[in-house]
Amino acid sequence: MEPEIAGFPDYAAASVLVVGDVMLDRYWFGETARISPEAPVPVVNVHHMEERPGGAGNVALNIAALGANVTLIAIAGEDEAGRTLTDQLASARVSHDIHMLSGVPTITKLRVISRHQQLLRMDFEEKFPAFSPSRLLDYYQRALPDTRIVILSDYDKGTLSCARELIRMAREAGIPVLADPKGHDFGLYRGTDVVTPNLREFEKIVGHCQREEDIAIRGQKLLADYDIDALLLTRGERGMTLIRRDSADVVHLPAHAREVFDVTGAGDTVIAVLGATLAAGKKLTEAMVIANLAAGLVVGKLGAATVSSPELAAAFHKTEGPHGGILNEEQLIQALGRARINGERIVFTNGCFDILHAGHVAYLQQARTLGDRLVVAINDDASVQRLKGAARPINSVEQRMAVLSGLGVVDWVTSFADDTPERLLQMLRPDVLVKGGDYGVNEVVGAHIVRAFGGDVRVLGNIPGLSTSSIIDRVMQQNEKNEKNAKNEKSERNEKD
Repeated sequence: MEPEIAGFPDYAAASVLVVGDVMLDRYWFGETARISPEAPVPVVNVHHMEERPGGAGNVALNIAALGANVTLIAIAGEDEAGRTLTDQLASARVSHDIHMLSGVPTITKLRVISRHQQLLRMDFEEKFPAFSPSRLLDYYQRALPDTRIVILSDYDKGTLSCARELIRMAREAGIPVLADPKGHDFGLYRGTDVVTPNLREFEKIVGHCQREEDIAIRGQKLLADYDIDALLLTRGERGMTLIRRDSADVVHLPAHAREVFDVTGAGDTVIAVLGATLAAGKKLTEAMVIANLAAGLVVGKLGAATVSSPELAAAFHKTEGPHGGILNEEQLIQALGRARINGERIVFTNGCFDILHAGHVAYLQQARTLGDRLVVAINDDASVQRLKGAARPINSVEQRMAVLSGLGVVDWVTSFADDTPERLLQMLRPDVLVKGGDYGVNEVVGAHIVRAFGGDVRVLGNIPGLSTSSIIDRVMQQNEKNEKNAKNEKSERNEKD
């Protein structure tokens, strides 16, 4: 269950200070219609070019897009790309102090894009040489009194070589610090309030995690080892996981399903929205929910994009109340544990749900009225084949789960590989087991398991004439009829000729 949020944040009251590595992202857009005669590569006819601040610059842009106050401290080269960076930051209302180093090029990344696909990326960069951080620290010290949250955006380019000093100064001022880490040395972030690595970065430090339990245990150890209060782990299509040093409760949020065009800059958006939401006075769990929403929006855009406050508010209001989420078994067990703490009644149903139709929807709506939370478990593709034959399923397990999770009456969706849900029922122990059909309660698979621990079993009637098999039969009959008519028409034309 996602943490509840008392209203959308007032970002106008938020003030965030960002320190980190900046770069210039260049995009060349064009059409491809042929292969080069010189080499087996596409020829791109470039018709449009864009330039945007990247790295910590993108973090600052994301914060400004929300309407929050943001200041950026960074290092760039004293060159044309560096001047473009500062001009674009100023036009986006980002206060900044960019320390320009002579003789060092500003880091630039060039992406060639055609038909919403990235064909090539070229990086132009040199790691910044050792430099005196005195100017950076001085400006940082003067900016702290007007700041509610500090964000360290580390791309391992050298700007945050003084990270320990930045953290110390913020802690002395009583200001929380968030860090988006890079590299193998988390000692740089010792004493921060929250770190936001992705799963790959996390496993670089703690080793490969096969189970949810491994992530929780190793996450707690990482927090203790480096004196960090919380770990927000971003996991791509598996959503986000929050581990807190002062709580054994692991919070997991499923990713919001939508079409993914580009994951460039998604991590920037997460820490930007997380920091701005905390600076607006929300709790960490609340900020996590809104950052998760923002991540779902930004991956549907091309390049290092931002999410505006109205756009995020619209997504926020759509998700108030019951909503769907795709979870694996371990995540589902944790979600049900939190629901039971709140005294919620759990309803469970299962099936193939191959082609979702009106009968399924009516059935799920009835099932949801029997409790507070509805769990739908579906057979994976292999088990559907064993139960229904080699021609099934029509839709893959991923597609079937995505459709079910989009229904407002469904809280959680999971899949199982067994022929029956009995093993799941033993683990999940729902309060109510629901099945659709015209058979008796005692014939429901798993009824004896649920009743053994005091649960209830219900059978809900089906809408006559509505089933996946009957729909498939009607489609096949119509196809046969269409083919027969086509043959007759062809025969008639031949006779006329």
